[in-house]
Amino acid sequence: MSVILAIESSCDETSVAICNNGKITANVIANQTIHENYGGVVPELASRVHQQNIVPVIQQALIDAKVSKKDINAIAFTRGPGLLGSLLVGVSFAKSFALALDLPLIAVNHMHAHILAHFIDDPKPSFPFLCLTVSGGHTQIVLVKDYFDMEIVGESLDDAAGEAFDKTAKILNLPYPGGPLIDLHATKGNPLAYKFPEPQIKDLNYSFSGLKTAILYFIRAQEKMNPDFIQENLNDICASVQHSIVHILLNKVKKAAKQYNIKEIAIAGGVSANTGLRKALEEKSEELGWKVFIPAFQFCTDNAAMIAIAGHYKFINQEFVGQDIAPASRMEF
Repeated sequence: MSVILAIESSCDETSVAICNNGKITANVIANQTIHENYGGVVPELASRVHQQNIVPVIQQALIDAKVSKKDINAIAFTRGPGLLGSLLVGVSFAKSFALALDLPLIAVNHMHAHILAHFIDDPKPSFPFLCLTVSGGHTQIVLVKDYFDMEIVGESLDDAAGEAFDKTAKILNLPYPGGPLIDLHATKGNPLAYKFPEPQIKDLNYSFSGLKTAILYFIRAQEKMNPDFIQENLNDICASVQHSIVHILLNKVKKAAKQYNIKEIAIAGGVSANTGLRKALEEKSEELGWKVFIPAFQFCTDNAAMIAIAGHYKFINQEFVGQDIAPASRMEF
């Protein structure tokens, strides 16, 4: 029996969740709209807003889960990777909370938690499985052998896929955050309208810097001939860019599945909310006989439910840390 309170503050979402015996009973997320004015996350502002949000978010999570502070058995928190100032708010609060209530602390790797989000709801994948983890900062193919026995078998050598989406949105003058807007426009466009080069990277690794540059040069060339090119062809541009990125991602997953002889395939991370990626993965599952696991939208982007479920499994193993724990902006996987 365990009631875990979990805190996630790695970037610009302040989130708190409650996990009661392996079941998520609350998952509260406070977003930060202030960054829209700057076209991206401003670390100093993010940490300040976390300080404002964390107490009311914790109070709301306790109300939603219908538990009190005295019912909690452990505090789980994101140790890293992430923005140091943002992490510091969550880690410091978790340590203070645990110290005041004499509770054990559970440190969670943010990237592990994205993968373990698949164990929040049914159906759950069986070990071993492959997980494509895609976000603004990471693109990885992970061989998941157990809850905390994971191996990166492929990753981006430069930019992440999420960054390619965001930078393309900026080129197209779409407001921040641009990734979801590309997805929205892509649903109305022709994915084969424009063709972009596919990077030829060996093994299971990725590269998106060349694709990003190719998109920039393409748009510049088209605008020289027609200054209204973006406005007149926005849906087709977005659909073509999304098709290219998804094609690159899934080609390597297909190669990894064959190499490791695995038929259970999952996706995780913020970009796993992309409708084009979700649809393409489902099509691949029918073509190749994969059993596919796609998380609910609320568990794709940064959230504390994934920290809570990771904390639940660490609680079972009694994997606790001391008050000397510190946040880490970069962490070994």
